[in-house]
Amino acid sequence: MPADCNIYHTPDLTMKKAITAFDSILDLVGNTPLLRLHKITESLSGNFYAKLEAFNPGHSAKDRIAVYIIEEAERRGILKKGSTIIETTSGNTGFSLAMVSMVKGYECVLAVSSKSSPDKIDMLRAMGAKVYVCPAHVSADDPRSYYEVAKRLHKETPGSIYINQYFNELNIQAHYATTGPEIWQQTGGQITHLVACNGTGGTISGTARYLKEQNPDVKILAVDAYGSVLKKYHETGEFDHNEVYPYRIEGLGKNLIPKATDFNSIDRYIKVTDKDSAHMTRELSVKEGLFMGYTSGAAMQAVMQYHMEGEFDANSNVVVIFPDHGSRYMSKVFSDEWMENQGFFQGDKTHQPKEIEYIK
Repeated sequence: MPADCNIYHTPDLTMKKAITAFDSILDLVGNTPLLRLHKITESLSGNFYAKLEAFNPGHSAKDRIAVYIIEEAERRGILKKGSTIIETTSGNTGFSLAMVSMVKGYECVLAVSSKSSPDKIDMLRAMGAKVYVCPAHVSADDPRSYYEVAKRLHKETPGSIYINQYFNELNIQAHYATTGPEIWQQTGGQITHLVACNGTGGTISGTARYLKEQNPDVKILAVDAYGSVLKKYHETGEFDHNEVYPYRIEGLGKNLIPKATDFNSIDRYIKVTDKDSAHMTRELSVKEGLFMGYTSGAAMQAVMQYHMEGEFDANSNVVVIFPDHGSRYMSKVFSDEWMENQGFFQGDKTHQPKEIEYIK
């Protein structure tokens, strides 16, 4: 054979290659992507990045605490075969707990606020959870509230554990162990501001603790809702009942003071309206192609308001946490009828959806 002749080797088709696959859907929790925002922030000073928690397998940040708390309960011997997991939820934590329970073989019982979208409630049932829907606009100590209903169900159910995310330090630790380190690594330690919603407080508190340990100058900017007590409590230490009134955003703000919020780790709060947050949720879709949930719109609206108050400059590297996916709000912010019924289209045609044309 000539020396300059090319020699082709026939591949050995009998050689087996390793199969690359995850063993469980729970192995997919965490390590969510950081995405630079462009069009929606083009008029703002600074660099803005979204932490996309919808990329968790349960489509929300709550997957993190569900896995962390349940596996910690297993390590401590609290959870055993046949146990029942009980929780209070606006929907996302419940779905994540139901998902983990299904994989691990536990029963899951959830007390849900009536403010939760029908989409969320249907998803909980689809994941095998028993759901109790409780009135949203009652005080936290009312026996009909989802807090009190969950407590009662826990007492009545032998072998159950009550996750109690609002008062569970593990809620904070889950994000200290995962979300904080991920953001620090993804930004190469260059983050200057974190913007995150405050519901139970676990996400913002755990992430903030980690980031502040790495760099105390990182500013933690919280998002609250009108009708919630958190902003005033942070500023004055006072629980003001006059601050409490009904609002529509789910998973944001509270009518009680959750112990899973570390107020000392948070620098500032700003409040956003239901209407502004709903329109911003839709704007994320049409400007960035991001089909996110209602609280993601609230977080983005807060970014705009913080910017208007001079919080950022050209050197700012701002990370905003988008907590969940838009599929859970099809009957709410992505429903024209719901938006119209809330009065969110009145006097504002900017985000009016395009008309549907039917071909006959």
